[in-house]
Amino acid sequence: MSRRRQWLLGSALMLGLALFGLYLLSRIQPYEETLEHGPAPEAQANPYLAAEHFLRQQGLQVQRSADLRLLASLPSAGQTLLLLGDRQRMSPRQVERLLAWTAKGGHLVFVAERLWDEDEGKSGDLLLDSLGLQQYQSDALDQSDDEAEEPEAAASAYPELTQLYLENEDAPAYFGFDTAFHLYDADNRAHVWANSAAATHLVQLYHGDGLVSVLSDAWIWQNDRIADYDNAWLLWYLAQDSAVTLLYHAKRDGLFSLLLRHFPQALLALVLLLGLGLWRVGMRQGPLQAPASPSRRQLQEHLRGSADFLLRRSGQHSLLQGLQEDIQRRARHRHPGFERLGVTEQWQLLARLTRLPSRAISQAMRPLPNQRLSAVDFTRQVAHLQTLRNAL
Repeated sequence: MSRRRQWLLGSALMLGLALFGLYLLSRIQPYEETLEHGPAPEAQANPYLAAEHFLRQQGLQVQRSADLRLLASLPSAGQTLLLLGDRQRMSPRQVERLLAWTAKGGHLVFVAERLWDEDEGKSGDLLLDSLGLQQYQSDALDQSDDEAEEPEAAASAYPELTQLYLENEDAPAYFGFDTAFHLYDADNRAHVWANSAAATHLVQLYHGDGLVSVLSDAWIWQNDRIADYDNAWLLWYLAQDSAVTLLYHAKRDGLFSLLLRHFPQALLALVLLLGLGLWRVGMRQGPLQAPASPSRRQLQEHLRGSADFLLRRSGQHSLLQGLQEDIQRRARHRHPGFERLGVTEQWQLLARLTRLPSRAISQAMRPLPNQRLSAVDFTRQVAHLQTLRNAL
């Protein structure tokens, strides 16, 4: 093919590709698509992250803690402590310190964790029992008593929502508490409470110079619910004009998960290195010894192996008794009626037949002892019996 023809063919191909590209561009329609990646890792690890951001936006000072050791340095006046974590391991000493901190002017907000046990006369929630508060399941309450105590809530247009009435306000605030639980003020100390149509979910009472607010649940302040109804407003209302400390255990990634996320190649190399190390330690030292060839084995080895097996399986007495029986069988063959003779006469006959001394006969045919023989005595006894048997 001439150079001119190659140039023309290449130009035609380039022109065709350009025309095809223009056609594709004319058919492309731009569009926008929003991809939902879900909550950020910080929000997944911290269920109250939105609550922290909301309080900071209201101009409040907010800090987070994971245990009660901060009480030693936390002032009471002008402080609100939101105890939202699990309190099952809280000791009576810790409860006393927490209530003493509150009595000095602090505001304690916590969640009731246990149901009241009528038989034991307590719930097991040390904070709840110390304040004379009791928690029940709403479906276990007497409906007539509920209606008598809460006429305004029963007449509400939103019976599933919890309502809080404030002075100088025409309409209540609404919260999304779980209506399955009910708080009861057994000592009649509460001065503020919030009810749904079925139960009470917020109780507030004075404790010394401080204030205690008890909730039936704190789910209304988690990331996915704080924006519902007036849930965020209630958090601000309880914490207003104070510094806030949130006490709970946020989920933290462990060391292995962090290494797996950021250094997967290093972990893979470490696993391979450990595997090679174990393989190296487990290697045999020296070449493998090949099994002996079956054609090499002699009859003597088979006999020795069979004897060792019988000795381990049946014991010494079985082998010695077998030899004595073999001698008696040969004696009966050479002298019919041998079995009807006495022991002394049998031994005398064996001495005549074998021309062995009576002492050798007695040593070979004497009754076997009950105890196990030593290796030397066993070998000597077998030799006596074989000598006697070979002589018949």
